[in-house]
Amino acid sequence: MADYDYDVLVIGAGPGGYVAAIRAAQLGLKTACAEGRETLGGTCLNVGCIPSKALLHASEFYEAAAGGAMAAMGIKVKPELDLPTMQGQRKDAVKGLTGGIEFLFKKNKVDWLKGYAQFTSADTVEVAGKEVRAKNIIIATGSSVTPLPGVEVDNDKQIIVDSTGALELAKVPGHMVVIGGGVIGLELGSVWRRLGAKVTCVEFLDQILPGMDGDVRKEANRIFKKQGVEFKLKTKVTKAEVKGKKAVLTLEPAAGGDAETLEADVVLVSIGRRPNTDGLGLDKAGLTVNQRGQIETDHDFRTSVPGIWAIGDVVPGPMLAHKAEDEGIACAENIAGQTGIVNHDVIPSVVYTMPEIAGVGLTEEQAKERGEVKVGKFPMMANSRAKTNHEPDGFVKVIADAKTDRVLGVWCIASVAGTMIAQAAQAMEFGATSEDIAYTCHAHPTHSEAIKEAAMAVTGKPIHI
Repeated sequence: MADYDYDVLVIGAGPGGYVAAIRAAQLGLKTACAEGRETLGGTCLNVGCIPSKALLHASEFYEAAAGGAMAAMGIKVKPELDLPTMQGQRKDAVKGLTGGIEFLFKKNKVDWLKGYAQFTSADTVEVAGKEVRAKNIIIATGSSVTPLPGVEVDNDKQIIVDSTGALELAKVPGHMVVIGGGVIGLELGSVWRRLGAKVTCVEFLDQILPGMDGDVRKEANRIFKKQGVEFKLKTKVTKAEVKGKKAVLTLEPAAGGDAETLEADVVLVSIGRRPNTDGLGLDKAGLTVNQRGQIETDHDFRTSVPGIWAIGDVVPGPMLAHKAEDEGIACAENIAGQTGIVNHDVIPSVVYTMPEIAGVGLTEEQAKERGEVKVGKFPMMANSRAKTNHEPDGFVKVIADAKTDRVLGVWCIASVAGTMIAQAAQAMEFGATSEDIAYTCHAHPTHSEAIKEAAMAVTGKPIHI
């Protein structure tokens, strides 16, 4: 062991990386984490999940005050938008949480190597001009924004921006065009719509939220339209030019046809993310990537090179912080000789719009491809808490195997869908049937009763509809 500087070296301090480092240290392994950002936490804490939620939450309060929801409950106010303060509380949230990770590193005796790591051999990396050798190296470098050909992002100008730039806007745009109808575009588009922007979403496919359940995609489209978002589906952006302080987009039908132009104050490019595997010197470690730029691993997160492991957005699977965290824990436990497992069939996904959209397991379309299913649905307008709170939009859908009644997937649209989905994920982890959920007592009045009723609907017996 004297030959190695560390038992475990983690490259990247995003959710997967920092969790892997802390867990490895907890298990008694001498651990370091290489991260070149000025703060820990990766994309998620710095420019992703956390700051976007700060703006989503604040903008929801603003719209409730400005849009009449508060007035309907007998609270009359005339809100005034103080965007610098709203942005300030976003930065405070980021500062507190990234600082918290630094504290946890110190508490668990994880060395933070300040710099970006590059392989020089299979067990050695260079960080800030210094070579570091480790018995085990975990690649957890995350992902970055996928560029769109013909559209050049320049966040500093605040006209054509990516998700990072959309967080930093100094004023509310008159018209924002979101390129891409996925999670990030819809979340950030909803922030600026609530604060007063006109929002148009351009999506190449025939429906928003690719990969989600078909009923959820249709209902989400209907809800967002009702909220004022305009959609241009089956449409591609071929060019974007900055003219003065505006952007002019050239659009074409996805199937081909006549071009049209669309003017915007701000364009948000949000067509997905790609793995951060360039610049790591993977060839010097003996590693290659697949056609998507991902590092392939086995079930235990081992790569093809002994002693090198990979987790999170750089490996196949959904690019989600919680998936990376679970993989980080499992990977560290496997290195320590324990049994670390992640059930990739039960990874919840959430869109933090209002209402929230969440799902876990198979969509109805995927489940039907595998065999016969039974489906139960229950509308939120029939849920007493949602109705009382003036939150009638959405539903819960439970998909179960027709023969065994085992739950294959749960999808919901509700104000607290992201919290509700945890129950479904845990039930599925234990192999629950729809009957198991239906006969579990749920507190009243709560939004989660809709999950119980949807489970009851699988066998055709909900109470409140």
